[in-house]
Amino acid sequence: MLTRIEPDSAEPIARQVFKALRHAIVTMQVEPGQALSEKDVASRLGVSRQPVREAFIKLGEAGLVVIRPQRGTFVVRISVRQVLDARFVREAVEVAVVRKAAAEMPASGIAALHDNLMAQRATARQGEAEGFLALDEALHRTIALGVGCDYAWRVVEETKAQMDRVRYLSLPHATPVDRLIAQHERIVDAIAAHDADAAEAALCVHLREILTSLPELEQRFPALFNDDTVPAAEPVRAA
Repeated sequence: MLTRIEPDSAEPIARQVFKALRHAIVTMQVEPGQALSEKDVASRLGVSRQPVREAFIKLGEAGLVVIRPQRGTFVVRISVRQVLDARFVREAVEVAVVRKAAAEMPASGIAALHDNLMAQRATARQGEAEGFLALDEALHRTIALGVGCDYAWRVVEETKAQMDRVRYLSLPHATPVDRLIAQHERIVDAIAAHDADAAEAALCVHLREILTSLPELEQRFPALFNDDTVPAAEPVRAA
């Protein structure tokens, strides 16, 4: 559900709009094939149309929407090819990051990772898929930022939008949360043990999990995948 943006935030309005819409798309509040109304989104978020227009452009660059002149802005269906490409790029970047973390992560960073794992277990017990995904992302971000790989994390963030939609769809059935937590634990344990080879191996297993869930999800939700065309219909109001 799109909610009004807080005007006193230090973050630029356009960035806040982008994040709100990205979250709505990733969590299927706005589904593939659905249209976004610039006017409606601006009204729901309590902002002018200019930051919404800027956010639409950034969403287009992220591969989440297509802007058709004189027709509107549409959420694209999930491209399997783009998911696989994103996974490949993400693994290439994060392997280098996790090896650096195994060599350089300070004790405070390792403690933060263990705290994150505790929160993941608690969230899993409560069955909160969105909360778990947020913690999942925070774990990977903490690893990268903990060893000064800020730019590498920005590359990952910009790459993984299509992956995030598949990851959300995969919970909890195609990919059991307990399995993901166990994979996270192996990554963190290897970093804490300063074992770069084990950290890389654990990370690769984790990031390749999507290769197992993707075919099942394609079969279960065929209307959400592979078709980048958009319907010739009136815009549907954002959820």
